[in-house]
Amino acid sequence: MSIDSQKPLLIMLMGPTASGKTDVAMALSKVLPVDIISVDSTLVYKGLDIGSAKPSREELAQFPHRLIDVCDPAEPYSAANFCRDAEIEINSIVDANRVPILVGGSMMYFKSLLDGLADMPATDPAIRQAIALEAEKEGWPALHAELSVVDPAYAAQLHPNHSQRISRALEVYRSSGTTMTQYRLRQQEVNRPKFLDRFNVICLGLLPSDRALLHERIFKRFSLMIDNGFIEEVVGLRKRKDLHLDLPSMRAVGYRQIWQYLDDEYDHNTMMEKGVAATRQLAKRQLTWLRDWPNLIRLSVDKNNSESLMQKKVELIRSFLPPSYI
Repeated sequence: MSIDSQKPLLIMLMGPTASGKTDVAMALSKVLPVDIISVDSTLVYKGLDIGSAKPSREELAQFPHRLIDVCDPAEPYSAANFCRDAEIEINSIVDANRVPILVGGSMMYFKSLLDGLADMPATDPAIRQAIALEAEKEGWPALHAELSVVDPAYAAQLHPNHSQRISRALEVYRSSGTTMTQYRLRQQEVNRPKFLDRFNVICLGLLPSDRALLHERIFKRFSLMIDNGFIEEVVGLRKRKDLHLDLPSMRAVGYRQIWQYLDDEYDHNTMMEKGVAATRQLAKRQLTWLRDWPNLIRLSVDKNNSESLMQKKVELIRSFLPPSYI
C-alpha cells in the first residue's frame, strides 16, 4: 500500500457485529487526532439505542460520533444518503486538520462510498406488486433462492428474509434482464466518488480467527441488550402509529424479532434464539464482504477488550500509519 505524504489520511475501520469496532475507535481517538464517523445503517435512527449498541451518552460526550441520530425511524435512510452525508463530514474533519475515521459494519455503505452507486432502473410498480404477491404465497426465502440462481453474488450478501433488497434485486433483473451485480460493475468506474482521490485511504478489518469466539460475543451482547431494556425500547417504538415492520429501521436485527415476539408470534425463548441467529447471519454476511476486501489490514478479535490488548491493537494500527500522522 503506497502512501502519498501530501494527501490527508482517511481511515476505515470495519468488521462484523460485536467485534469491538467502537472500542477500538475510541481507544484510537485518545492517541491520534481522529474524529469518528459512524458507518451503521441502524445507528442513524433516533430512538434505536439499545438494540443498535449505540454508544452511551457519556461515551458520545467524550468521543463524538458523526452520523448518529440523524434520521427519524419512520424515514428510510439509504446508501445514497450516507454517501452524501459522509462526504460532508469527511471534508469538515479534514478542514479542521484532523483525521476522519469511518467506523461500522454496514458494508454496503463502505462499498458505495469507495466505488460509487450504480444507476439502477426506475421502480416498476407492476413488477414490484407481482413480486410481493409471490412472496405472500411462497415466502421470501423462496424468492431469495430464485435470486441466488440469477445473481448469486448479490444474493450471498442478503438474508433470505431481507424482503426490501430481494424485491428490488428481482425487480431490477425482471425489468431489465441485468442483475444488480452487473449494474454495479458497469457503473463502478463512472460513478466512483472522485473526492476520495485526494486521500490516503487505509482499510482496517477486525476479523475473528475463531468463528465460535464471535458467536460467543454475539450471544453475550444480545443477552445484555435484553437485560438493559431492549424489549421495553421496542414496546415504546410500537406505540408510534407511523412505525411498522416494513420500514428499514424496524427490520434491523433484533428489532424485528422482538416486534414479532410482542405480536405473540413466538415465545421469549424463541425470540432470543431468533435474535441471536439473525445477528450471527448478519456477521456472516459482513465477513463475506470482508473476505476479499482489497488492501485490507487485518486485526484480530479478542475474547475480551482488556486495556493491554486494546493498547496492542492501537499500537499495531499506528505502525501502519505514516510518521507524519502519529
